[in-house]
Amino acid sequence: MRPLPGIVALACITLVAGSAAAQASPAEPCKSRSLAFDAADAGWRHVSMSWLKRDTAYTVSREEGRAVLTARAEGSASFYVAPLAKPMQVPGTLSWSWKTDALVPGADNRDAKREDAPLRVVVAFDGDASKLSAAERVKRKLAVAQSGSAPPYAMLMYIWGDKVAPETIIASAHSGQVKMLVVDSGSHGLGSWRTARRNLAADYRRAFGAEPGPVLSVGALTDTDNTGATALGRYADFRIDCAAD
Repeated sequence: MRPLPGIVALACITLVAGSAAAQASPAEPCKSRSLAFDAADAGWRHVSMSWLKRDTAYTVSREEGRAVLTARAEGSASFYVAPLAKPMQVPGTLSWSWKTDALVPGADNRDAKREDAPLRVVVAFDGDASKLSAAERVKRKLAVAQSGSAPPYAMLMYIWGDKVAPETIIASAHSGQVKMLVVDSGSHGLGSWRTARRNLAADYRRAFGAEPGPVLSVGALTDTDNTGATALGRYADFRIDCAAD
């Protein structure tokens, strides 16, 4: 993602979480369920990141008995999101399948000027904003003024990266409350469907050094707005399960 000022980045994140992040509310109990792209109750929708950016093109099709989301980015960035109707207690696991045939040329998520990825799975979390640093609280207040609602407390992005090993955690240049966790990396597995099953609470603790708050949304993001390259990513089989592995 192109390096935006912190306020603008947080305002974009607000859109991902939806109105559930606007104010704290009791979390609903976890409910194991499919988040299939063709499931009406999943509520998937396209969310633009900024009017200054081109949108990634997302399409849903049926393939071999399942719904597949295809994302095509051409110097673009936008989200495809399933916002939860109410904050939900953290599921034990989040699982999905993804596929890409090529990496993003020149991308490196450690560098704010080259922070693009062919595949990202994004999870937004609620939390106690009073525990944020003074700098993060200022960013949050400015984001509220710009977007009209509060951004989520934290965001964890699972990515297919390059140049770093799987399980590496990368801090976002935009906010200390956004972390990237590399699931697949480099050319290994390109052109094949890869399945991931992640323990959300354990990953959150590694990334942020604290216990996670309720989950607000799950989303996909294929972006090449910084490098200007073209990328094609495919996603399927999103599911949340309450029992941890």
